[in-house]
Amino acid sequence: MTKISIIIPTLNEVDAIHRLLSYVKKELSKTIPFELIVVDGGSTDGTQNKVQSLHKDVIVLSSAKGRAKQLNAGAKIATGDILYFLHCDSFPPTDFDLEISNQVKRGNFSGCFRMKFDDAHPVLWVSQWFTRFNHLSCRGGDQSLFVTKSLFDNMGGYDENYSIYEDNEIIKRLYKNSKFVVIPKYVITSARRYKKNGVLRLQYHFAIIHLKRRLGHSTESMLEYYKKNIS
Repeated sequence: MTKISIIIPTLNEVDAIHRLLSYVKKELSKTIPFELIVVDGGSTDGTQNKVQSLHKDVIVLSSAKGRAKQLNAGAKIATGDILYFLHCDSFPPTDFDLEISNQVKRGNFSGCFRMKFDDAHPVLWVSQWFTRFNHLSCRGGDQSLFVTKSLFDNMGGYDENYSIYEDNEIIKRLYKNSKFVVIPKYVITSARRYKKNGVLRLQYHFAIIHLKRRLGHSTESMLEYYKKNIS
């Protein structure tokens, strides 16, 4: 029987992680086997302790800092046939595990959901509207990502040279190597980073990072720009 491994990277998310884990357990269909894996990149706020004390059914793993490294570490120990990578501030739809399993049964071995922000800002509304289209330029990690473990392993997982943009990089390879599907249900994602940085300002800086990638800039150049302009 199909089993899904839900892998969540954390770094100083002591408040957000409890909320997410409680939500995920509630919204799982529980019609297929599952496991929850939290991969912490060196939190100093008690994130790991909170998960271990309140969610004893969750596997907690320590890893080197860096989302790509953390996600690869989680995938390495995962026992599921399907890997589902989920950000700490993104909330998948009800019965998301069953939706994903059904897609894999149809031969769609990688994919994501559409996305909505938890904020009604018009710029964010426009951005989220485009997530319904199955095109590489409309993808991002906040939409979550599922991929069969065999496909993930064959592709070599996440590229750990990327400290940012790792989601876009692996999704680009998945589009080339599999039938990628966008499930017509919604992940609800926090707009907290937009509120902190300013919606227009953050959209602008993300656009510059995408442009740098298209122009062949190094991962170090992209990371330097990110650290300088985004908090």
